[in-house]
Amino acid sequence: MTFDRTGWAAEIPALFPTLAKLDPDQAAHLANAGRRVNVPRGTVLFRAGDRCHTFLMVLDGAVRVQMASENGREIVLYRVGRGETCIVTTACLLTDKPYSAEAVAETDIDAVALAAGPFHDLVARSAAFRDFVFASFGNRLTGMMMLIEEVAFGRVDLRLARFLADRRDGTGGLDTTHQALAVELGTAREVVSRQLKEFERRGFVALSRGRIQVLDPAALQDLEKGAP
Repeated sequence: MTFDRTGWAAEIPALFPTLAKLDPDQAAHLANAGRRVNVPRGTVLFRAGDRCHTFLMVLDGAVRVQMASENGREIVLYRVGRGETCIVTTACLLTDKPYSAEAVAETDIDAVALAAGPFHDLVARSAAFRDFVFASFGNRLTGMMMLIEEVAFGRVDLRLARFLADRRDGTGGLDTTHQALAVELGTAREVVSRQLKEFERRGFVALSRGRIQVLDPAALQDLEKGAP
């Protein structure tokens, strides 16, 4: 592996193991063409309808990718974290189509940005780079299919219970809103509010403004186990 062992290139083999298979010329091309970028939390990286010019490889942080319908309903499609790439971006680069979703930096982001030209060049010339791009695409697509199945056929109460149990912080709760939860689950805020009130009635959670305290995580987890 001939990446320069200084700067971002030194992190590539550990974070993106497939790229360790690049030959010396291709590794040098990626190291020279890629530029390190730092993006503040809250930055909108792209919006639906934007043209795609850059392939982003996340070194640290989290990017939330979400989609909105014409009637204003939103859903979180996935998050791009350390050692990952965005398949919406990949699809746009490969098809020369505009973005169909929005991406927001959930945290400060440290990443490598590869312009469209070098990206297409590496896809054409390097089997290792193609393997990296399509493996990332395939893995994320599997997750997207599971999301579609859950939204289309899953019960909102079970999905909400799992989300609350899995995402609670060190003090046993979540700083969030009913609207934010609705976006996560791809449903209406009213549905989430109604279900949270039911969880509160049953003693599973305690609700306050901007905060949901999980009182009985085991009961939330048992809901799914007992579901028909």
